[in-house]
Amino acid sequence: MPELPEVETVKRAISPALAGQCIKSVRLTRSDLRWPLPDGMAAHLTGQRCGEPRRRAKYIMVPLEDNTTLLVHLGMSGAIRLYDNKPEFGTHDHFSLEMETGSWMVFSDPRRFGHLDIIPAGGEAEHPLLSHLGIEPLSNHLSGPWLSDVLRGKKTPIKSALLDQRLIAGLGNIYVNEALHMSGISPRRLAQTIAGKRAEKLVIAIRTVLAAAIEAGGTSLRDHVQPGGEIGYFVQRLSVYGRTSEPCLTCATPIKELRQSGRASFYCPSCQR
Repeated sequence: MPELPEVETVKRAISPALAGQCIKSVRLTRSDLRWPLPDGMAAHLTGQRCGEPRRRAKYIMVPLEDNTTLLVHLGMSGAIRLYDNKPEFGTHDHFSLEMETGSWMVFSDPRRFGHLDIIPAGGEAEHPLLSHLGIEPLSNHLSGPWLSDVLRGKKTPIKSALLDQRLIAGLGNIYVNEALHMSGISPRRLAQTIAGKRAEKLVIAIRTVLAAAIEAGGTSLRDHVQPGGEIGYFVQRLSVYGRTSEPCLTCATPIKELRQSGRASFYCPSCQR
């Protein structure tokens, strides 16, 4: 599933095409994706002027002029494409917006694990996909003292804690692996032991890894492609993720892999303690 950097990359790419523009028409080929779509969705969107798209965790939010919000979740295989003119639609192009400029935004989702929704005015905090989310990792809320405090008493591995969307929203498996390696912390270390300088170092690593991944356009391991068709190049800069038995880029010790809560963890047994 696309993680925060991939979603942020898409959000930034579609912003010039949507912000301040009016939706001329809507092409919707299904009544559901992962879940049923709102009744009358196409009619609601037609004629609406879009505000500046935002990202919340792994969701894209497009504010509309009637104070409702279009929510877009890419799911496992969802992708957004931008076209200057009306494209030739594919089988999996389930949702498309024609803008007043004549350009099109097309949402394709072969596996249909994505989702679209219209959030009522003032309803973001109560929306079932958003209400439980924790702080944004790139916001000023994330700090060493905050992380130390929220992890106090947690006996789960730090890897599992960082993936808990109720604590920090948007962090996914790839970038948690990378941040733990950068900060020298083993994914098996108990969360409650992350405090003081260790917490500060982890916060810096999280911010650094996410910023670098966004700059590189995300990580294209399977389905992620940017709206312009480009791939994400952060895959070339991965230190541990997917590198089982390859030498650590810091100390040359072979990278190890283990399973934690059904997810693969990659780490250097020498650098990470």
